[in-house]
Amino acid sequence: MARATDVGTVPVPVSAAGRSYVVVRLRPGGEVSAFPARCPHRLVPLATASVVEGRLECPAHGWRFDGEGRCAEIPSLGAEGTPPPRADLSTPWAVEERHGWVWIAPDRAALPSPPRPAGTPGIEPAREPDRPSGPMFGNLDPSLKHAWHPVALSRELRDGGWLQVRLLGRTWTLNRCNGGVGADPPAFAVRERLGLVWLAPAEPADVPLEVPEAGDRSFVGGWLPPLRSPGPAGPLADTFLDATHGPFVHPSTLAALPETGPYELIREPGGFRSVQEQEVDNPVDPAVATGERPLRQRRRTTYVHRAPFQLRLRQEFLDSGATTTLLYLLQPEDADSTRIYVCLMLATGPGQRLPAPATVTEQVALQQQVLEEDIRCQAALLLPGLPLDPRDEVHVPADARGVALRQALCDFRMLGQRRRLAA
Repeated sequence: MARATDVGTVPVPVSAAGRSYVVVRLRPGGEVSAFPARCPHRLVPLATASVVEGRLECPAHGWRFDGEGRCAEIPSLGAEGTPPPRADLSTPWAVEERHGWVWIAPDRAALPSPPRPAGTPGIEPAREPDRPSGPMFGNLDPSLKHAWHPVALSRELRDGGWLQVRLLGRTWTLNRCNGGVGADPPAFAVRERLGLVWLAPAEPADVPLEVPEAGDRSFVGGWLPPLRSPGPAGPLADTFLDATHGPFVHPSTLAALPETGPYELIREPGGFRSVQEQEVDNPVDPAVATGERPLRQRRRTTYVHRAPFQLRLRQEFLDSGATTTLLYLLQPEDADSTRIYVCLMLATGPGQRLPAPATVTEQVALQQQVLEEDIRCQAALLLPGLPLDPRDEVHVPADARGVALRQALCDFRMLGQRRRLAA
């Protein structure tokens, strides 16, 4: 499968009998181990994994696997947590390093060891990691026609001007004339809300996301420059709802603990609401620098999701009274492209001055760096959508919001099917 000299402590993608693997040495000069190409948790390609303390560590959530494929550690479960049996990797029947080559037998082989090759062995080209067999919610799902989608910041469309956008694999031309906004080809409706232009291709069935901070004068807001992710919106929304990837994907930009305790999750029309309290570092609190408050503080985060891809995260720092709200709105452009709109809204707390412009600018820059880190992870994921079959991934208690997202998208898909049948 690979030359032995090419395999070190960095995973090497290979293929055998039509299946995708990575081969790696879990210690310098150690024996070669082979693993399936994806982590069972969120299907992250293990070609991007690292060797840490003699184990293979997934870069997204820090799940660690030993040489036999057993899941030895799941950080979100805490030190006393026990990984579920399904978290173990199904390793090949045998891995051998002989005659200067690494050999893999995915299933039981007739020969006890690989024969000496007469010449250079034929190497099966490394394939893209296998995709799950169950249904996936992608950017071109027919149900998405029955939803409002953000397609531009209002300020991107000048009066008397026009703007071309992509939505659901189609090009639309937006125009603004006499204060109104239209679209060509004609859509069911176009409107402006929350500083964005929204387009509904067909009669919408989604529930609008309420953003009370938008009308609260104690909040000062700022939009990040829209960015584009080279992948579908579903896995990106899953990332925004996840509280356990921070230490691994954002080690220098976000200070968060990988372990999460129980949290509340309430189903609501069109989505759900979840409330979680954690202890996090709050270096932007001015009272930390003066010693009035500790760096580690209590934070309550309220997550609100409305299908398909509207999310609001309200972070309340209970010790200082400050609040940060992040609004994430996703535009499914094409099968492999999603435009991302993020609005940051800041409040300093009761009796405090409004956040200074420099503070808003600094926080916008930080959130943009965080978003760029998330986009790099999405680029490596290589999935056409969000898996909807719970058997295709391994879920742990910290993933309750991710499970709720998948259920909400299943419900939205069924609603869209009923709308199409009724049309």
